[in-house]
Amino acid sequence: MIYPSALKPGSKIAVTAFSSGVDEAFHPRLELVLAHLRDKGFEVIEGKCLRDNFKHASAPPEQRAQELMTFLCDDSIAAIAPPWGGEFAMEILPLLDFERLKTAKPKWLFGFSDISTVQLALMSKLGWSSAHCSNLMQLHPDETEQLTAQTLTQLTQAQSGYSCVQNASNNYQLNGESFARNPNATLQLTERTTWQAHPSGEPMAIQGRLIGGCFDTLQYLIGTPYLDLTEVKQRFAPKGIILYIENAELSPTAFKRALLSLKFKGVFAQINGLLVGRNAVTRSADKDITSQQALDDVIGSLNIPVIFDVDIGHLSPNLTLFNGACAQVSVRDGGGQITQILK
Repeated sequence: MIYPSALKPGSKIAVTAFSSGVDEAFHPRLELVLAHLRDKGFEVIEGKCLRDNFKHASAPPEQRAQELMTFLCDDSIAAIAPPWGGEFAMEILPLLDFERLKTAKPKWLFGFSDISTVQLALMSKLGWSSAHCSNLMQLHPDETEQLTAQTLTQLTQAQSGYSCVQNASNNYQLNGESFARNPNATLQLTERTTWQAHPSGEPMAIQGRLIGGCFDTLQYLIGTPYLDLTEVKQRFAPKGIILYIENAELSPTAFKRALLSLKFKGVFAQINGLLVGRNAVTRSADKDITSQQALDDVIGSLNIPVIFDVDIGHLSPNLTLFNGACAQVSVRDGGGQITQILK
């Protein structure tokens, strides 16, 4: 695995939306988080693919890919921070020049949701680590929730050899305020966090290299040149993989089909264990099963440990997970802990 250098005062952070852009109604929030980066001592480089959003994209695919390539190949840039995820990062993957990127200085790409589409491709193609963590638009200077507030701190320490321990949150957000209505919104932590394990006999611990992201898009990448898990395991994780996934919008039936697809592809036979983030689809979506029932139906027949309702995904807060890091994840009495070593 290749780990970028840690951020430091004066580091350049490029902000570009290679998926969904930021509508005008959200510009006040965007200004706040960009100012927060500057207050932390970083130099912000703002891309042209950022402040517009049309049909779920900040700009045409070619323009988004070109801007991302420019930032990825600029060795003076230390990190790339999309404002948030979106829908169509997949369409820029064939437009990225991975051969050219082999000579570029690795840089941190951080965030979650559709951001993980590009993160996973960079890992699979180049061996670059990335940070699956809170999105830039969530990094308000007044945020007090610790996993979120510590995101930038993690990135100022993360480099080869770094180790960190994170614990499960105490509470999570089920329904938050719109950044358009309240640019100063912070997390509303109303629900109790409870990590759960299958089989149910706790305590449980899983070891391996972390690989994962948003399941809505990851399900389509696995088995393609952009995420060949067999090759990734051979190159980087001979001692095994911990796959982590989180469901953003899949209905319970679509979620179950996607999980079964991983089973049919042999993915579960290749990994040491599975982490599943809190499911953002909290209603049945007019289906006769819930998302939890969909998960239970599939993992009930697996011969690997599964930890679910983890601090990963669209019901914030988010752990900072470094793709490729050697990790141990444990759960006990509803609480959880993850130790990561970047080696």
